[in-house]
Amino acid sequence: MPKEAYARSKEEILSEFSVDPEKGLSAAEAQKRLKQYGQNKLRNAKTKNIWLILFEQFLDPIIYILAAAMMLAFAFSEWLEGFAVLIVILITALIGFFMEWQAIRSVEALQKMVQTVANVLRDSKTEKIRAMLLVPGDIVELEAGDVIPGDGRVLESRSFAVKEAVLTGESNQIEKIEDELPEDTPLADRRNMLYKGTIAARGKAKAVIIATGTKTEIGRISELTHEAKKDTTPLEKKLKKLSYWLIWLTLGLALLIVIAGFFQGKDLPLMIKTGIALAVAAIPEGLPIVATIALARGMLRLSRRNVVIKKLEAVQTLGETGIICTDKTGTLTENKMSIHYLVLSSGEYPLDDINANNLKDDKAFQKIIEVAALCNDSSLRDGKQKGDAVEIGLVEFLADQGFSYEEMREKYSRVAEIPFDAEIKKMSTLQNYEDHYLITVKGALEALLSDCDLILTPDGEKEFTDKEFWKKKAGEIAAEGIRVLAFAYRESQEKPHKEELLKNLVFVGILGFLDPPRKDIKQAIETYKNAGIRVVMITGDHPDTARKIGEEIGLIEEDAPGTKVILGRELEEFEAFSPEKKKTVMEAGIFARMVPKQKLDLVEFYQKNKAIVGMLGDGVNDAPALKKADIGIAMGIRGTEAAKEVADVILMDDKFTSTELAIRQGRTIFENIRQFVVFLLSCNLAEIISVALASFSNLPLPLLPLQILFLNLVTDVFPALALGVGKGDPQVMKQPPRDPQEPILTRKLWTSTVLYGLSITSAVIGIVVYAHLGKAYPALEVNNMAFYTLVLAQLLNVFNLPRRKASFLVNEVTKNPWVWAALVFSIAIMVVVYFIPIMQEALSLVALNEEQFLIIAVFAFASLLLSQILKKIGLTN
Repeated sequence: MPKEAYARSKEEILSEFSVDPEKGLSAAEAQKRLKQYGQNKLRNAKTKNIWLILFEQFLDPIIYILAAAMMLAFAFSEWLEGFAVLIVILITALIGFFMEWQAIRSVEALQKMVQTVANVLRDSKTEKIRAMLLVPGDIVELEAGDVIPGDGRVLESRSFAVKEAVLTGESNQIEKIEDELPEDTPLADRRNMLYKGTIAARGKAKAVIIATGTKTEIGRISELTHEAKKDTTPLEKKLKKLSYWLIWLTLGLALLIVIAGFFQGKDLPLMIKTGIALAVAAIPEGLPIVATIALARGMLRLSRRNVVIKKLEAVQTLGETGIICTDKTGTLTENKMSIHYLVLSSGEYPLDDINANNLKDDKAFQKIIEVAALCNDSSLRDGKQKGDAVEIGLVEFLADQGFSYEEMREKYSRVAEIPFDAEIKKMSTLQNYEDHYLITVKGALEALLSDCDLILTPDGEKEFTDKEFWKKKAGEIAAEGIRVLAFAYRESQEKPHKEELLKNLVFVGILGFLDPPRKDIKQAIETYKNAGIRVVMITGDHPDTARKIGEEIGLIEEDAPGTKVILGRELEEFEAFSPEKKKTVMEAGIFARMVPKQKLDLVEFYQKNKAIVGMLGDGVNDAPALKKADIGIAMGIRGTEAAKEVADVILMDDKFTSTELAIRQGRTIFENIRQFVVFLLSCNLAEIISVALASFSNLPLPLLPLQILFLNLVTDVFPALALGVGKGDPQVMKQPPRDPQEPILTRKLWTSTVLYGLSITSAVIGIVVYAHLGKAYPALEVNNMAFYTLVLAQLLNVFNLPRRKASFLVNEVTKNPWVWAALVFSIAIMVVVYFIPIMQEALSLVALNEEQFLIIAVFAFASLLLSQILKKIGLTN
């Protein structure tokens, strides 16, 4: 790799890497260099070793409690129970291991779907390749919106500017040049160099890559600060906090049960083992595991629907989103620009009246055709017209009128340009033709009027005095939902300086583009309204155009007050807003004539007002707002590499409606986890209270230590896992967004958990009292009847979880095939255990008659009936 590439000529660098700038490397040479230099990627945080993942499953307070129970069993020479607890430890660890491993692999698979690409010249052809396959010596072609794929030396620059904040901390654009620089030039001033990870802000460039991977400037910094660490999602933190709280609670209850049993004169070793087994059973050790697998499964589900989630926590945040900010063009509209209106000084021409033959003598018409062809960066590639939708629309308009933009570009050679900039809302090009120069400009009408001194009329150029007429006319056209673009030019005998390309222009006229709303947007907006989510349009377009589109898609009501549409210039000082102004901004549905910084400021304003904000964007200028938003959502097809790099979510089909799928999935996952927690805790609570009541009242123990551990593996785990992967409540998008500060279990859910647990407890204690006092069955038979009642009542408890308003027979639980599979599997295990002698001995099971099984069924179903009655009268969720 050459030293101080910025201080050497382009020719020296190209010679150093043995590459022709017009042909690039050959495929064979690129492959050879890939082996020599390695892949173009920074050293990632190492993926956890498979053995480390397994080992970490044992570093858990829950496992410590299980280990204590095992050692206690061995200390009392209870070998069968000791080995049973060991099996519980191994099964718990293995379930956690397989789920975490699957989640890690799922995330890695999704990350591969969103890798950065680069335009590379190889074998004389420009092709898109994954940036990680780039090698030193590659010739890359860059344009606005690209993420610079490696460190490179600029070969050609056409008004190319880069944002290097990731490297220098400065947010301003750095204009790039081709010339060599002095050797003592500091890093921040090396304007002929490009650095990996920085973002192309405007213009186009060609560069030769001189360093890749860890040899780049950003790679060196990365090596210094490299530290592997595991990200913990907010949801996992909430679940772990809940788990630790439950550990101490259940340990305290278990201790009380042991003490109570001792004073009742029961066998102390038995009570100690029972207390420990209860403590183990009462702690929902599967909580973080189920959260991880539910989030990972949600990511995979969405990827099949063209929504790629880059981070696990993004799935959860989607469910909390209250405001979605989106651009208009291409997101809410089709992004298919067709010209529907032409206004010249000679008159107004709707689409049907625009005819080149009728207007061939109109100087302004001929000039607007010329400007449309020359001030245009779209091009024909691979048989398709590529570029901005407006510029493609202009090319199609020229073709319809019988003009060839390619012939015009051959006639006029471009020598300079000012690329379109969202801040100034204009683009300008400078062409050379024979003995003079032609400046062509297009942009927003308001931005262009101030630059124009003259107007082109049928009688030639005249002083431009009626600018207000043009503003009014543009407003009338925009009010019909038509996007307005203005055109101007200037001829010069001398080559003008770049800063003069936007001065003393001659106004030509305006064209109106129709970009119809997407057909599915109106229904999506209605869905969001029902879900309590506000959709806000942020556009650089004319306010009247934005309003018309907003009315058509149902974003704002027709004839809505003017405060529903706010202009960017009204948002200068957010900090100085009065309470009334804040309220107006919070309630506005459309923001027009917005510049990139105002998008960022608006997102921050919403966040300061405690809103969870989702931001949809596709351009390089959207990147800061995408990064700042709680959820950044980029377009996968037309989105720039810069936007996709900082986004949390990528819509691979560019459909706004796909965000509804993502939000629905985020809400569903959280609700599934809530159901999982309520089910697990209510079942565990029933076990604790049942044993506690029996201990305090001198009744036979309804559960023995090994029975408790067995329950923990069978009736708890499988239905709970099934609840964690359900498709969710179909009404989930008719509820308001969840408060991000809201705990997993609200007061109402805690009440539901306790009451469901008490319903199961009443069935267990009820059958103990009936069998012991009413039927005088032996203590072991009473225990078995209580054990089977608890098993069946816990399995039936899954049907208590749907919301109170849902049908008992048709709801998200009854329609979840995994739940039915879990119930059948759990019952099958119980049947098998009942007939296997070694399991009978381990679990202290005896043969029961038909009458006893009928009694068990009656008490178990009675617990379900009691829970449903409590739900119907409004005591549970």
